[in-house]
Amino acid sequence: MDLAITYAEQYSNLVSTPTFWHSGGSIELSAQLRHGFGLAGSVAGTQTDNAAGSRVGLSLVTATFGPRYTYYKPLGSERTRSLAIFGQGLLGQAWGFNGYFPTASGGITSDNSLALQVGGGIDLGLSRRFGVRVFQTDWVRTQLPNGTTNVQNTLRLGAGLVFRLPHGR
Repeated sequence: MDLAITYAEQYSNLVSTPTFWHSGGSIELSAQLRHGFGLAGSVAGTQTDNAAGSRVGLSLVTATFGPRYTYYKPLGSERTRSLAIFGQGLLGQAWGFNGYFPTASGGITSDNSLALQVGGGIDLGLSRRFGVRVFQTDWVRTQLPNGTTNVQNTLRLGAGLVFRLPHGR
């Protein structure tokens, strides 16, 4: 099992333009089950005080879970260093709060929706128990009220630390 703690930046839009960045982080837990196939769970949170120059903040938390495929390659003869390349498709929930979400009957300050996260990344294992997430890139789709399509397509970029948890055999 791997536990990754990452810093994340999200590139988002309110409707189509203008776009904006919001910052935060994520915690991911993943386990390989058989021949590179496994499961992953992710909780990510980001925040901005000025969404698209509107002077209105936005906090967003997503919790997603689903399948992940990881290709592992040992680096060197000691096999303590490794390269892991992964791809995943996760589904879950998004919570938007501390913001403004326009609806047909006015506006609300928080809402939740379906969240879809598709992406991947590269981990560099530095020892049997520790590594670095060199980068992770995900497309995150949410469906929070925005006054038009109620769809947000977001690019999430991240990097951080990976801890390999011991497992019994």
